[in-house]
Order: sequence, then C-alpha cells, then structure tokens
Amino acid sequence: MSINDATPQDWDRLRKEHPSLIDESLMQVYHDMSEDEEEDYVHSPHHYNTGNIECIEAIEESMSSVAFKGYLKGNCIKYLWRYDYKGKQVEDLQKAQWYLAKLLNVVVFENEENKL
Repeated sequence: MSINDATPQDWDRLRKEHPSLIDESLMQVYHDMSEDEEEDYVHSPHHYNTGNIECIEAIEESMSSVAFKGYLKGNCIKYLWRYDYKGKQVEDLQKAQWYLAKLLNVVVFENEENKL
C-alpha cells in the first residue's frame, strides 16, 4: 500500500501500534517519495530558495524565538484548516507536518539549551 492510500483508520492503527514513532521518520518517507518529482513543493520549493539563504531561515533570523514559534504554529493551523478544501490534501497535510516538525525541533533545541 502506498502512503498516499492510507486511510484515517490506518493512521490511527499505526499510532496505536507505534506510539513512540516520531513524525520525523515519516517526513523522511515524504522526502524520499518526492525526490523522484521535478520539484518538492513540501520540503524545498524552488520559489523559496533564491540567493544564498532559504526563506524560512531568513524569517527565523528576523524574529524573536517566541515570534518564530508562533509563525510555525500558525502555518500548522493554516494547512490543517484548509487541507480538505484546496484540492491538494496530501500536500497540505505534509506541509502542516513539516511546520510541526520544525516547531518541534526549535522547542527541543531550546529545552536542551535551557538544561545547560
């Protein structure tokens, strides 16, 4: 079965069977799937990579940590809110997951820094 064919019930079963499964492993699956495509609209869209810095990096550098986490959270909400209406359900859910993984990484990094 392709990951694109998975039903909500399949995902629920997977979460129950593997509660410690980190979404980053799924992100790698999505990334691997998209390498065959001409452009990866989820992880590295060409229109966000002009010049020497990726857009998300410039946004992060322009904001406080609190503001950047709010930006990431807002994008998660945006893509979850509209995934069923835009006509690109899987892509929008992958984007929501990408922003959530980025937010998780920022929070984990900050928590680790605070322990030092």
